[in-house]
Amino acid sequence: MAPFVALNEVSKVYKRGRQSVAVLEKFNLEIAERDFLAIMGPSGSGKTTLLNLIGGLDRPTSGTVTVAGERLGQLSSGALARWRSRHIGFVFQFYNLMPALSAERNVEVPLLLTPLGAAERRRKVLAALELVGLSERRTHKPSELSGGQQQRVAIARALIADPTLLICDEPTGDLDRHSADEILGLIQLLNREHGKTVVMVTHDARAAEYSLHQLHVDKGQLFANGRGVAA
Repeated sequence: MAPFVALNEVSKVYKRGRQSVAVLEKFNLEIAERDFLAIMGPSGSGKTTLLNLIGGLDRPTSGTVTVAGERLGQLSSGALARWRSRHIGFVFQFYNLMPALSAERNVEVPLLLTPLGAAERRRKVLAALELVGLSERRTHKPSELSGGQQQRVAIARALIADPTLLICDEPTGDLDRHSADEILGLIQLLNREHGKTVVMVTHDARAAEYSLHQLHVDKGQLFANGRGVAA
């Protein structure tokens, strides 16, 4: 069976003035469908760049990125945006909620670009908030919610279009331990019972324990259990 995510000989080079900075170099990675992969590594090691490439937010300098059978480098900008909206749910360290909107309105935002009517949008929003345990707080604005509750709203928003892949960039980095464990338990539930493939970047070894597999990235290279992964 073909991997759900496949990076083949991927390199990413950024230009800083006249200087070229290589973040990833001939990077290879395969992720199975329904996997929950935690990626760890020091700051500047290429973790977030890796997530951006898998999520279609950035393009490799060379090599190929294939997700859910789609080679992302072959898509136009418009086609890539539409592909992301169908397949990818993003969860970030900082919740990126709109402060003037209620929880349910924040969750609804991605659906405003779809042809769904108001009644269908509301049904989906209520189902997503029910899934993350926030139905009773749906009318509250972000300032009226705890950090953990705000992250639950962000996760509901990421789930609203029923994506196949959840991209989580330090999802508990701004939370206390109790709230972090609740959020990680929720992500684990989405993986185990709802079949979501999850790729999570974290600095937290305890957070990584919730995953099915762990890999380490350092200086653009991939390691498993302290050993380099063969290309």
